[in-house]
Amino acid sequence: MSMSDELVDREEELVSSATGRPLTKRGEATRRRLLEAAELVFAEQGYHEASIVKITERAGIGLGTFYLYFDSKQTIFEALVLDLNRRVRHSMSEAMAGASGRLEAERAGFAGFFRFTAEHPALYRVVREAEFVSPEVLRTHYTRIVEGYEAGLRAAQAAGDVDRALDPETTAWALMGMGELIGMRFLLWERDADGKPPAQLDPVVFAGMTRFIDNALAPRAAETE
Repeated sequence: MSMSDELVDREEELVSSATGRPLTKRGEATRRRLLEAAELVFAEQGYHEASIVKITERAGIGLGTFYLYFDSKQTIFEALVLDLNRRVRHSMSEAMAGASGRLEAERAGFAGFFRFTAEHPALYRVVREAEFVSPEVLRTHYTRIVEGYEAGLRAAQAAGDVDRALDPETTAWALMGMGELIGMRFLLWERDADGKPPAQLDPVVFAGMTRFIDNALAPRAAETE
């Protein structure tokens, strides 16, 4: 079994109920409420201060019901990391759909990423805590993003849209790191006079970042002659 297959199996396991039975529509809705509550509780209080009781109270669900879906606090934390990962990748893919070339797709994908992180700042705290709570799931989070990224870069190189001299894997990790830290600095840390975070990334910051990316990825003159 490949690493990708193992990651998919892990996610499917977390999607199933704690009893091992497939979830009904009602069960899926209850599980979603628990994950939404967990996102807020973990973001506000951190992993160690959070508790199953606080999550169920926020969700408006009985404590006993929790154990129909998750075995422990760590289990719901890991499920939340994978759920956020799935949703942020969906946001990026959806934004990139219809792009005419790789550079346009990069701009659109980052716009989708920043839009998601502005709406879900918990992504940063949850992912950072995963380094200590569940390192394996942290690697899964980053690897899933990079795998798709790398495949897109290789295809763009073959089409002549991206500098063929770039190593796709290194480039994918570099771009992902850039997006994460730009989001941290200008979304997570930024506050207005009333102490409120921005609803979106400053267009000037976004323009500067995408210009940098365009310059880094664009085919070199020798390739186009």
